[in-house]
Amino acid sequence: MARWRRALAAQLAALTAFAAVLAPAAVQAQNQVRLPSLGESSSADLSIGSERRLGDQIMREVRRDPDFLDDPVLQDYLISIWAPLVEAARKIGNIDAFTDQALAWEPFLVRERSVNAFAWPGGYVGLHLGMLAVATTRDQLASVLAHELSHVSQRHIARSIAPQREASVVAIAAMLLGVLAASRGGNPDAANAAIMGGQGAAIQGQLNFSRAMEREADRIGYNVLVAAGYSAGGMAAMFEKLDGASRLNDNGAYPYLRTHPLTTERISEARNRTLISGAADGALTLEHAVMQARARVLMDGSVQALQRLTGRTASPQLADRVGALYGAAMAAARLREPARAQSLAADALRLAEGASPREPRAERALAMLQAETRLAAGDAASALQLLDRLPPLATSQSAAATPTATAGDGGSLSSLSQAPSYSAAQVVARADRRPPLLLRAQALLELHRSDPASPLAADSALRDSTEALQTWVAEQPRDAAAWQSLSQTADALGLRLRSLRAAAEAQVALGDVNGAIDRLRAAQSVTADAARSGVPQDFIEASVIDSRMRQLVALRRQYAIEAKESP
Repeated sequence: MARWRRALAAQLAALTAFAAVLAPAAVQAQNQVRLPSLGESSSADLSIGSERRLGDQIMREVRRDPDFLDDPVLQDYLISIWAPLVEAARKIGNIDAFTDQALAWEPFLVRERSVNAFAWPGGYVGLHLGMLAVATTRDQLASVLAHELSHVSQRHIARSIAPQREASVVAIAAMLLGVLAASRGGNPDAANAAIMGGQGAAIQGQLNFSRAMEREADRIGYNVLVAAGYSAGGMAAMFEKLDGASRLNDNGAYPYLRTHPLTTERISEARNRTLISGAADGALTLEHAVMQARARVLMDGSVQALQRLTGRTASPQLADRVGALYGAAMAAARLREPARAQSLAADALRLAEGASPREPRAERALAMLQAETRLAAGDAASALQLLDRLPPLATSQSAAATPTATAGDGGSLSSLSQAPSYSAAQVVARADRRPPLLLRAQALLELHRSDPASPLAADSALRDSTEALQTWVAEQPRDAAAWQSLSQTADALGLRLRSLRAAAEAQVALGDVNGAIDRLRAAQSVTADAARSGVPQDFIEASVIDSRMRQLVALRRQYAIEAKESP
């Protein structure tokens, strides 16, 4: 009897350890996504609707995290690469109509120095700034996004659920065999050996399945990359960079214990595909160089890191030099060295204007940097004048490829589903509008506070900016930064109800429904006070607030139910 108790205790301890081992695997599975239904039982374990709800729940938390980065300039660049990939995946049949409508297809940035990217449930793809800083060409970055997009289109989370359950069955079977061995042979050690062997087989099955999904994402991502018009050589070049980035922490040992294939193996497969296609990696563009520099500044805001960046301005290659000047100017502005920042930004723009061929997108980014540095120095009037001279981009210049499939949902700047009227080029052109729109509102607010007598700070200019923001959020209701800007400009104009409603919508976009309800209640109090005082009211705005309050109370109830039912 004593032997039985000892064996059972050992078995329970082993199963507890096994559960702890499987937990990270389950979390890792949430960092990937899934496949259009192929009739497998695993696809039914987590429906597309459940996956989207789970992804939305996660993103509501992520958007409130300080490391979630909504930088309009970098987000615009990310979308310019992402949109053609999504469109190409639709065109070659990797995304069917149902999955297209159900998932978000939304990329986002994470303020993190590590070199990483990941896919989450619901069609959300995250990119660390460290990955953008390491990728030396647009095609390399596109290869990473194509890989993560393929995790989404192939629905890898749903496909990983069945092997996890099978692994649990193997572990339970091992426990029963161990109990039987202990009861018949009186040998607890034999029981433990049987349990550990079963656990090893179960975990190995998990690892094998994960490696298979990574290879599948590599293969399908390559096809998407090429179909979107990017260079096939970008994937092999990016794998080599990842190999270099991980070499200090990875000696290549124990390949059978890896969830990902060996990097050298993936490099070899990517090189073989590149040799067959005959394509080389794309060239470094001025635009990519300045976006790399922006990522480096934003991913580490320490004084030491910024000082290092201000000293890196010399380079034999034009693109590298322009990028270094851009980063140095941005860093100097953050170190409160306005004169140096403006001088470096002007030098970068002059170099870019002398490039052959010229790159309008890069020149536009450099012109906006000049406006940013002026605004950081407190010269909002000069910033506005620079923004007034900002040249518009042609739609044809807004996409890396010229696909013809559909994109856009009107619900999120980054989301590309549920609106067949938008092409990828239109989605990118729409994203191009956002950085100057938000920067102009910020400059007008600053000028209105610091120099209200300035002609540029007239109420008419602020009102125009408010109406432009109102039009934008009508098209992009999940843009929290735009709602926040609208709240500030409306408040500056004395439009208290509109300001509070915009502040509430900003909280909704960030996933804070309780905060939104609090702001709407404050708006209702303003309306009630005005009614008691006999002050004229905006009845349309007041009725919208009342209606929105009812919707948000219902939404809060729905979120509570989903939290209980989440897989």
